[in-house]
Amino acid sequence: MADSPALQTHLDPKEQPILDSVLHLRDELSLLKQDKSTYVKSQDVIAIYDRLIEQVHLLNSIRAEHGKPLESNRGWYLHAIARWLPDLRFKIVDRVLDDCFQLISLFFLTIGRNNEAPAVYSMTSTVRRLLDHLKEAAFFSAKDLESIGHTLDTMHNTLQRGNETYSPHLLTLLENRINVCRNLLADLRASLADLSPALTPVHERLVSILRSISAANTRSKFPSSDIEGFRAQLKEIKATMVDGKFLGEDNTAPTGQDIVIGLLERCFLWSDIVLTRQGKIDERFKATYDKLCEIRNQLERLTLTQAWSLRETDLYNFQRQLDRIDESRINGNFEDHTGYKADLHAQRTLLYLLRRSYAYIYSLIISSEPVSEALLPIFNQLQTLRRCLIEVKRSGGVSSPRELYPYSMKLSSIDNMRVDGKFMVGTDIPEGQGSVSALLAECFDLQYELKVEAEERETDEG
Repeated sequence: MADSPALQTHLDPKEQPILDSVLHLRDELSLLKQDKSTYVKSQDVIAIYDRLIEQVHLLNSIRAEHGKPLESNRGWYLHAIARWLPDLRFKIVDRVLDDCFQLISLFFLTIGRNNEAPAVYSMTSTVRRLLDHLKEAAFFSAKDLESIGHTLDTMHNTLQRGNETYSPHLLTLLENRINVCRNLLADLRASLADLSPALTPVHERLVSILRSISAANTRSKFPSSDIEGFRAQLKEIKATMVDGKFLGEDNTAPTGQDIVIGLLERCFLWSDIVLTRQGKIDERFKATYDKLCEIRNQLERLTLTQAWSLRETDLYNFQRQLDRIDESRINGNFEDHTGYKADLHAQRTLLYLLRRSYAYIYSLIISSEPVSEALLPIFNQLQTLRRCLIEVKRSGGVSSPRELYPYSMKLSSIDNMRVDGKFMVGTDIPEGQGSVSALLAECFDLQYELKVEAEERETDEG
């Protein structure tokens, strides 16, 4: 199991039995995660979740004596990051509970129960990391914040649906975690409040250029020509300024000049630094750089093959490795073993890789389908068939119904896999029946529409 972020090990003797129990639960979850010989069954996950909640109740009873139940402490209790809540003393039992809830959350995604409260936990952690890094980087677009805002709303709605089903302790904790994220999001939105809509396209373009420069800076072969190309774009943008200001269509200076001009200057400075360094990072931070590049590249490959190769619990190790690196910083700075602080190039490069990796995890989680991994092969086949049928329809249809036979045969073979209307795996009925059945029905409808169009075309020609 990947290491969790390092924490204090203070422990109330009354909590020792709880620690022993949650350590055992974490081991069980870890073994279940590693077992790829069969698909993860809902009943196995739910059984461990129920036992975990029992320990949470016991812990709450102990901590209530001191007026500090689990779901209090501003909602970030289990996400043990000292730099976020420096006034909070974290205990080893909290770290292990956080591990367990992270794993349980990813297991809920794996079994297709994406729209249930426990599945929210892991996403709140990832969103919090992303928001912190966006704030630290001090550049982002309104579109970035809009996506995260939508995700937070979706998570809130998920909790509302779970009011009658899940532990109020868990729901309160998750709601508080979401509120922490919402407060951070509000701060970030406020920083762009003065940006006029007239300057938004320029601002978004500069954000894109700055990210592209950072991405080019981490390629295995340094692309000098690409950086020069980005500098040329920056010069084009600068050339549109009049007397040091960006003007709107009415030739007036819209609000938000400082935001956009500051970002433009930052882009020029970063491109100069990157060109000077030619992709070579300070050797003292090369090991961390190589590790982050490896994680980033692995996550990038997963985004390309997600439908066929990702088990959501695989993201846990990536999360923990990234957390460990993130938490190794001293007052936000990367330092080597002697205490030497990273220079600006190394600092920004490593932060970019951290931020990009968290963004990939965020993307993979929100793209997870509410279908058990047991049904994913069927679901993925149907998605492929749907895309093919839509493309055939977009291209003008088929000239003869006979051209649809391969699609018809494949759909029929999938339909014949159902037993009493359910897709079974042995005697189990995996989660996601509704999603798979709806997709199958959509494919049949598309195939039927194409068949009718082809028959009408043949009749007209006859």
